[in-house]
Amino acid sequence: MINARNIKFSYDFSDGRHRSLNGTTFSVKKGELAVILGHNGCGKSTLMKHLNGLIELQQGELTVNGIDASDIEEVWKMRRCAGIVFQNPDNQFVSSVVEEDVAFGLENYEVPREEIEERVSSALKTVGMEGFEKRSPHMLSGGQKQRVALAGVLALEPEILIFDEATSMLDPQGRAEVLETVKRLHSEGKTIIMVTHYIEEAVFADTVWFMHDGEMLAHGTPREMLTDPELLADTGLDAPLAVKLYYDLLDAGIKLDHCPLTNEEAAEEICRLKSVMSR
Repeated sequence: MINARNIKFSYDFSDGRHRSLNGTTFSVKKGELAVILGHNGCGKSTLMKHLNGLIELQQGELTVNGIDASDIEEVWKMRRCAGIVFQNPDNQFVSSVVEEDVAFGLENYEVPREEIEERVSSALKTVGMEGFEKRSPHMLSGGQKQRVALAGVLALEPEILIFDEATSMLDPQGRAEVLETVKRLHSEGKTIIMVTHYIEEAVFADTVWFMHDGEMLAHGTPREMLTDPELLADTGLDAPLAVKLYYDLLDAGIKLDHCPLTNEEAAEEICRLKSVMSR
């Protein structure tokens, strides 16, 4: 679905020493949910803009659903193929009415009016925002705004969905709303890439990638990546709370049978340990 090889990019093309991407290699399979973790400034958003054709390829190789990113004539196909939901939903709104905003991209592509109405309705239903068609986006909560922004992308029926720090400006409830929508879309077979610095958002991914200084340091399953303290330290990321608890208990001489990845797993492990110790 996506294959990036040795991508190098600098916002000042004449300065090859200070690159945002420094030989990035990355791949995503069809139907996969991939999460990219890394601190601000590591190149995550720059890479995502390459996948959508918003940034022109300078060096390296990139194909998105078989489309060669180096072919300028194909850039519009890439943008139809990979839809991005950005960090600030307010920056994506172009209308003061929800249904008009969701329809905007379809109108630009000259989709027939009757089909626009059907696709807008379907997209809003998919993200749980049916009934908000006549509301103003700016009167919605943060999570609702982000779901409307997602509906605008879904209406275009992209093959790939990219969430570029899409939960970073939301409160816990808004984050939960967006994450539940992401999980549901993934369960329905969508190919999804999530860029985040919230490590807890990576636990339900198929593949987790660690990015640092414009390069991919490592990738693997969430359990492989998020329970490795040395790898996390190399990336400068904090472990999930459940993993921290495991190693804190280990330092105190208490060993759980397995290193938990989620709070629910941690609770189960502790209950199991308590049951064994009470015998």
